Amino acid sequence: MADSIVGLSPAERHRVVADDFAAQIAAVSDWDAASPVDGWVARDVVAHLVEWFPGFLAGGGVELPAGPPVADDPSAAWKAHAAAVQALLDGPSADDTFTHPMAGEHRLADAIDQFYTADVYMHTWDLATSAGHAPALDPAFAEYLRSGMVGIEEMLRSSGQYGPAVPVADDADPVARLVGFIGRDPQWSPPSPS
Repeated sequence: MADSIVGLSPAERHRVVADDFAAQIAAVSDWDAASPVDGWVARDVVAHLVEWFPGFLAGGGVELPAGPPVADDPSAAWKAHAAAVQALLDGPSADDTFTHPMAGEHRLADAIDQFYTADVYMHTWDLATSAGHAPALDPAFAEYLRSGMVGIEEMLRSSGQYGPAVPVADDADPVARLVGFIGRDPQWSPPSPS
């Protein structure tokens, strides 16, 4: 990413982040490869994003059309899912009020941006790292996300969404600092084939 995505609109940011995730999907050669998320393989990273978000939206009365199963074709599943989310962000309902029983009340575009696009961005690191690649993630957005989560760290950890923070060097780059904050080891690499 040449320029920071921090200043983009929710629709523009999702387009960039979803396209970057799609590029990582295209680079995966082994969908059963271990990932930095304990107990997950590469396919599980895609399945997580495709499967949790429709339920979240449904909790606020917004339906996403079903796409192909991740188990059959992770790439096709992602393309259909990302296109459906982008259609919400580009469409007239983006400015509607979205009320969710757990997440509260937000403009729909802001709810997607805060709860979902940020998750795609963070899981891009997981998928790329699983495939042995170093993703070119926007460091300014990494710092933006991490600084926004620091104040609610106790709530995030108690929710089970993130594991214990992994210590990183004081001079670590913003992406490594975010990755460590959310409970990943920035030095993780795929196990060597035996």
